Amino acid sequence: MARVAYLDCFSGVSGDMLLGAVIDAGIPVEDLRAELNRLPLDGYGLSATRVKRAGIAATHACVDVRGEAAPRTLADVLQVIEASSLPAVDRQKGVAVFQRLAEAEASVHGDTVETVHLHDVGAIDAIVDVMGAISGLRLLGAERVYCSPLPLGDGEVPGPHGTLPVPAPATLELVRRASAPVRAVSASGELVTPTGAAIVTTLASFTRPEMTIGQVGYGAGSRDPEGRPNVLRLWIGEAAEAHTRPMLLIETNIDDMTGEILAYVHEK
Repeated sequence: MARVAYLDCFSGVSGDMLLGAVIDAGIPVEDLRAELNRLPLDGYGLSATRVKRAGIAATHACVDVRGEAAPRTLADVLQVIEASSLPAVDRQKGVAVFQRLAEAEASVHGDTVETVHLHDVGAIDAIVDVMGAISGLRLLGAERVYCSPLPLGDGEVPGPHGTLPVPAPATLELVRRASAPVRAVSASGELVTPTGAAIVTTLASFTRPEMTIGQVGYGAGSRDPEGRPNVLRLWIGEAAEAHTRPMLLIETNIDDMTGEILAYVHEK
C-alpha cells in the first residue's frame, strides 16, 4: 500500500506551519536540519517549540535569519537548490514550487519570470520552508500528497510596497492557476501565504484520500487568535486498497436471424 499525506488546512497553510507539522508528525528537528544543511545556504537557524493554539498542542517551527539579504530572482533561488546535495526528486520539486511562485508574482506585478524579485518569498526563510517541507514529507515516507480546500481569510496584510488585500495577490493567482478549491471562513487575517499556496498547489491533489491514519502532526502558525486553533493538521498513513474485481463484457451484433433462433441463442 502507498504511504500518503493529507494536509488538513482548516485554519490555513504557510511554510512554517508545514515545517512544524512535519516535525510534530515524528521527524526530529535534528534530522530536518541535517537535510537542510545539504543546501549551500547559511545565515539562519531552525528551532522547534511546543506551543498551544486555542487549547491545541502543536509544534511551532521558527527559522531565525541573521542579518538581511538582498531580494533574489528566480535564477538565484534555483541556483541554491540545484547546487545542493539533496535527492534529485527533492530538487525537482523545489524548482517546480519556486517556478510556479515566480510565474504568479510576475503576473501580479506585470513583470517577467526572469526579472521579478521574489522579496519575502525569495528570502532565506522561504527557501528553508519550501525545501524543509519537501524533505520532511520524504522522510515521513509520503509517496503522494493531498490537500483540503483552502480558507483564504480576509482583511489586509503588509507587503513590500504597501498594504495588500487578503488573500495576497500572489496567493490568489496561485490558487486560480491551480483551480484549487477554496472555502469561506469567518476568520480574518492572512490564512494562506504565497509560500504555503505555492507548496500545496505544486505538490498536492485537492481531495481527501481513503486512508488508514498512522500519525497526525500539528504545525502552529505564528499568530494565536482567540477562539480558533491556528494550526495545520498533517495526516500520515496508508492509502486504502480499492475493493474492485475484474468484469468481462460480451457483445455481438445480430443481423439476419429469425426470432425463434434468437430466442434459443438468448437462452443459451
